[in-house]
Amino acid sequence: MLDYEKDPAAIYERSFSIVRSELALDNVPDDLEPVVVRLAHACGMTDIAGDLAFSHDVVVAATAALGANKPVLCDCEMVKAGIIRSFLPSKTEVLVTLNEGTVPELAQRLKTTRSAAAVTLWRDHIEGAVVVIGNAPTALFQVLEVLDEGWPRPAAILAFPVGFVGAAESKAELLANPRGVPFLTLRGRRGGSAMASAALNAMAALVSDTMA
Repeated sequence: MLDYEKDPAAIYERSFSIVRSELALDNVPDDLEPVVVRLAHACGMTDIAGDLAFSHDVVVAATAALGANKPVLCDCEMVKAGIIRSFLPSKTEVLVTLNEGTVPELAQRLKTTRSAAAVTLWRDHIEGAVVVIGNAPTALFQVLEVLDEGWPRPAAILAFPVGFVGAAESKAELLANPRGVPFLTLRGRRGGSAMASAALNAMAALVSDTMA
């Protein structure tokens, strides 16, 4: 038989021990540390700490919203699938509008992507919500555009769009002008649904711990 660790508790403990030993957390606020640790664990890259950008009120804002049963708005089903529902209050809605029947026609009419068009369906849900972007740069750009148009503001934006076209640029725009919304993002091309859901899970775990 192959020689490898099989004990789940030992794997978990050792994994997070390694992450913490390799992460540079000197410039990370205390309340954001567990979020950064979970992000590094989700992607296997402890060097992400240097590329993270955030407002110092993002944990307070996001956890307050989650504790108040505000919606979680995701850009894709993969982000939603990665969210640990047991960490969230039972009445919290986790919404994805990407696969709504009207989205393809709406995208054609707006001359944009389905991901961006799906964001335009968040109008009645976005106020005070936690926005979680883990796939499409155009979704993040669209969120910023609708805020410029005067939409109600979400409580926080957790922005981890990934890719080679628009990912770095959309996050740079958020960083340059967050439109008065607390945020957490990762500069550059890296990101993805696993990281986005990990960020939300870490925030939700903080809420779950305080309610236990």
